[in-house]
Amino acid sequence: MRLARLLRHIVQTRFGQRRRFPAGALARIEAAVHRGEQGHDGEVRFAVEAELDLPALWRDQTPRERAVEVFAHLGVWDTERNNGVLLYVLLADRAVEIVADRGFNGRVAPEVWLGICESIQGEFAAGNYEQGACRGIAAVHELIAAHFPAMVGGRNELPDRPALL
Repeated sequence: MRLARLLRHIVQTRFGQRRRFPAGALARIEAAVHRGEQGHDGEVRFAVEAELDLPALWRDQTPRERAVEVFAHLGVWDTERNNGVLLYVLLADRAVEIVADRGFNGRVAPEVWLGICESIQGEFAAGNYEQGACRGIAAVHELIAAHFPAMVGGRNELPDRPALL
């Protein structure tokens, strides 16, 4: 466990999370998820976590490992066509991770997901949290629509509301 990382996680608070993602921004992010899902048959979840707890830091858990845990915890894997996507933000590490279900294997290269993450991180670094989140969500929707077009009678299998962890 690195001291600098430990300190970042200690000083990061839920207040900082709410400052970056206030209620109005969360409502607009939820609307972006909902609106985008009308154009395809996939599912998108957006989750923000302020910091990791001490046991996770002690294990030196990476943001990617935590994102996979959150993917399972939020049930993003539990879609009929295995086409759920989690966009995960870990504020203390300034990290953005995308975890896509197995329905995307062989369809979307890891570099494409990484490019979206880097774009979002760039917006966040400039202080544009809502804009970065919404642009990232739009990019994810575009990819899903290319591989899982909207189906007649499609249903919303997962909540659209962002998860604050």
